[in-house]
Amino acid sequence: MARTTRHSPNSEAPNRRRSWLRPAAHEPKGRVPSLRSDLQLAARLGREIVNGVFPAGSLLPSAAEMGERFSASRTALREAYSRLSGKGLIVARPRIGTRVRLKTDWNLLDPEVLAWHLSSEPEGHFVDDLFTLRQAIEPVAAEIAAVRTSDGLTRIADAFARMERLRNGEGDLIGADVDFHVAILAATENHFLAALGGLIQAALECSFRFTWIGAASIRDDRLEQHRGILAAIGEGAPAAARARMVELLNDSLDDMRKFRESLSRATPPASRRRLAT
Repeated sequence: MARTTRHSPNSEAPNRRRSWLRPAAHEPKGRVPSLRSDLQLAARLGREIVNGVFPAGSLLPSAAEMGERFSASRTALREAYSRLSGKGLIVARPRIGTRVRLKTDWNLLDPEVLAWHLSSEPEGHFVDDLFTLRQAIEPVAAEIAAVRTSDGLTRIADAFARMERLRNGEGDLIGADVDFHVAILAATENHFLAALGGLIQAALECSFRFTWIGAASIRDDRLEQHRGILAAIGEGAPAAARARMVELLNDSLDDMRKFRESLSRATPPASRRRLAT
């Protein structure tokens, strides 16, 4: 097929709950909290919410309690709450407090929220959902990449060459594989698909925690499947590119499920959590 060119806090009285939103008297007006402190606090609290320390639907403790728990100023806590609110994890209500939102309200497409899920052992259905996302996006991306200009082919080929060179696990093999898949998204020359690169990267890194460990004996087979995808894109064969990506993803999902099952049978839950992280 001819290519087309495309140019490119809760028991306090209401007044006390509101007061923590303003800088304390000892905090100079206009003071900007440390970005590092802000990000670290949001990440720590975000992970605790995702891990169920603060269950969905529950009210967070008061600002004073949270400040003591995290050794954080009210300003830093306010900024962290703002970040988490923007990600859909929490919501503040006057005279009620700050509540953890239902998981269906969380922005799971946010790379940080996804990373917080992956910082602990993800549930099986969560990992399956990530693969469903990949299956919905990547075959279409491979198909589109095969009919675009050849500008993105070099990046895909370079990533595959690194995978082939590192096939025995020496060096950053996972990084090379991530680059391969992200390069295909970029090769579509579609800004919306390319914008999913960070999300796909997080999904890939999660799945690779299982598939590269659990499917080490068939790594050569997976490498050949990547070679086939590269060849189809290079030849401008969109149907073949799509079919080969579907095959790769289906087989990788099967690898992951088999590894999870073997790990579940062989390893006690506490040890399994340590291994997965």
